[in-house]
Amino acid sequence: MGEESAGQRLDNLLIRVLKGVPKTHVYRIIRSGEVRVNKGRASADTRVEAGDVVRLPPVRISESVAEKAGKPAPAREFPVLFEDEHLIAIDKPAGVAVHGGSGVSFGVIEQLRQARPGAIFLELVHRLDKETSGLLLVAKKRSALTSLQRQFRARETGKTYAALVAGDWPARRKVIDVPLHKYLDAAGERRVRATHDDDAAGLRSVTLVRVAERYAGYTLLDVTIKTGRTHQIRVHLAHEAHPIVGDDKYGDFALNKALARGADGPRFERMFLHARHLSFDHPAHGERIELEAPLPPECAALLAALAPRDAAPATSPT
Repeated sequence: MGEESAGQRLDNLLIRVLKGVPKTHVYRIIRSGEVRVNKGRASADTRVEAGDVVRLPPVRISESVAEKAGKPAPAREFPVLFEDEHLIAIDKPAGVAVHGGSGVSFGVIEQLRQARPGAIFLELVHRLDKETSGLLLVAKKRSALTSLQRQFRARETGKTYAALVAGDWPARRKVIDVPLHKYLDAAGERRVRATHDDDAAGLRSVTLVRVAERYAGYTLLDVTIKTGRTHQIRVHLAHEAHPIVGDDKYGDFALNKALARGADGPRFERMFLHARHLSFDHPAHGERIELEAPLPPECAALLAALAPRDAAPATSPT
């Protein structure tokens, strides 16, 4: 591998190199041991270094997938919250994937590269679910990417999400420490379920919750995560019987349909999970950067239409 790939996760590298190959297939050949790094087996989170030799098995894709892979993503800029010669912080809209794969032809990073053809280096620092909006970092230099990803791995960044959940969140429920088990359903889609400490496949997952505002039938939460598991916030909040409004995987589907019809105000047809705050040390000079992404208009409009309620502590069981 060359310098441009140094420090990158193996799965991300293969997704970039094997354009048009479904992500489920990429993960399958990694798990089966068909992908070798320096002649040895490697896991999806293995970080490749300059000079590493990565061996891939023959990979076939259908003509339709190959045709899509040959079409460039449409150029698109996104609202910029911070930018210098090292990185870009954008406000990602809901409904846009961060990168292509698993049936998605392109995402934020592919569109941004098309919009900035003169950019030598543009790589995602971290990920957000397609349905989640808010702060997303893109590195403009390899040194910035490795520095920022190290901060994310070491939990030296501060990231807060705004989440509107159904029901009255118990005031004393501030820490969710429940293992999560990731699996693929029959259709090959990623799913996650809360499990127990004795489950060997469960990974410890910790989420911190603070009540920001209470409404009649809903609670607005500030949520931070101490572990970065797939769908962690969504599954943890649903496990507590307070699913995120609009969550089409783990949510209250009847409530989602009612909100989409405008039952409690304006029509609301997305998931109310927004990465609103992010702090990190600048990769070049070390200054602490604090960034805020305002609530999207549709989220703010829904909150404005909801009736507030007293902030008296809830007494429901945890």
